[in-house]
Amino acid sequence: MKVTKAVIAVAGWGTRMLPVTKSIEKCMLPVGTRPVVDYVVRDVVAAGIKDIYFVVGEQSTQIQSYYRSNVQLNDYLRSRGKEHMLGLIAPLKDVNIHFITQPLTGRYGTSVPVGLAARYIKEGESALVIMGDQFFYREDGGSNAADLIEFAKSKEATAAMYGVPVPWESIDSSIEKDQNDYFVRIIEKPGTGEAPTNLQNGSFYLFNKELFELARTNPVNPARGEYEITDVMNQYVANGNQLLVGTVKGTYMECGSVNGWLKANQIIIGEKS
Repeated sequence: MKVTKAVIAVAGWGTRMLPVTKSIEKCMLPVGTRPVVDYVVRDVVAAGIKDIYFVVGEQSTQIQSYYRSNVQLNDYLRSRGKEHMLGLIAPLKDVNIHFITQPLTGRYGTSVPVGLAARYIKEGESALVIMGDQFFYREDGGSNAADLIEFAKSKEATAAMYGVPVPWESIDSSIEKDQNDYFVRIIEKPGTGEAPTNLQNGSFYLFNKELFELARTNPVNPARGEYEITDVMNQYVANGNQLLVGTVKGTYMECGSVNGWLKANQIIIGEKS
């Protein structure tokens, strides 16, 4: 199995980060001197990904600008003798960037961007799926994308996901797996005493074509009125398929909330100071 594609979901409005996200797209909020999403991009590029599909909102323009060449800035740096900085702003090398627009009206939920990307995934193909408002910081310089792909290959699997251990009191979605690391179920928003484990969904997946198609067609969650990727995974396994569960490496950088974003900056800036 050769994995060459990654889908990165970045269409959210970032309402928890208002008012700054009125003018700055959530995925473009800076952590250190890079936007949040660039940490995800660098992880997948290190894994050998050649095609990145960003699922963006209709209002999105900033991420497109960030990943294209800025001729005027290039010329400015050269004119000021700062050629050594050109590498910081160079477009990705040997990587194709694609943009899929998620409509502002219509279906809402975590499975929607996956379903929108389904048409770009071929039969027999697997692709990474990652949320663009978080990343996992690794001091060893490793790639979690590369590790997940290798983990799946070692088990001859075409679908896998990451869980991240969290304190019991802060569990948002609890993953249950068997002794062979295969997914049993995931409980979204578990109540007190309902979580089978403290392994939380890391929103970092390797999905095969069947999962992409299921995300496109799976019905809305009747309790919450959203199209949820957790429902897709539960249904996929209920259909008799297997989904591997690994444990992600690194420090979880949740940048969709003020506290998470500030913590990520403290860690990254502290490492570089």
